[in-house]
Amino acid sequence: MPIRIFIDQGHNPSGPNPGAKGNGLLEQDVNYLVGKELAELLQKDSRFSVRLSRNRPEEVLGTDNFTSLFTRVRMANQWPAHYFLSIHCNSNPNPAINGTEAYVYQGYSQAYWLGEHIINGITAETGTQNNGVRINPTFYVLRNTTMPAVLIELGYLSNVEDAQKLRDHPDYFAKGIYRGLLSYFDFSEV
Repeated sequence: MPIRIFIDQGHNPSGPNPGAKGNGLLEQDVNYLVGKELAELLQKDSRFSVRLSRNRPEEVLGTDNFTSLFTRVRMANQWPAHYFLSIHCNSNPNPAINGTEAYVYQGYSQAYWLGEHIINGITAETGTQNNGVRINPTFYVLRNTTMPAVLIELGYLSNVEDAQKLRDHPDYFAKGIYRGLLSYFDFSEV
């Protein structure tokens, strides 16, 4: 039976909860593209089954921030997914802040270990700084999913170097997440 991975491309292209901006990039566009690339990698690997929260770049989920988040979680819980990955980009008023990090509901859990593998995969593939896995039980998608959930911050749109990597090679970020999954499950690459 394939491992069911739900990929949530965080934020919406318009309307509620559009996400961060920086260096000419919109978070929801980067999230959508990396999620789509990751789904394509997983679809080629018979060990995985995959679903996306947004199947078209213009797809809007919910009518406000709450219903957007609720819809994403409901889709994953009803499938039901085995793992939930929420893809995001970060931003900071200080343009020197950079790197890749992940958030999970609780430390030393399946999600925590998966987050470590994913961050290691992304940073090895892209050269972004490894900011590690952080605990944040306040994020709605981490609190309300019924499976291990990892919120991945790919890089900082406000940082020139991170933004360039996200713009030029979103496929590297997808490949890094895929390699992190393979490492976590102790699978070889197909």
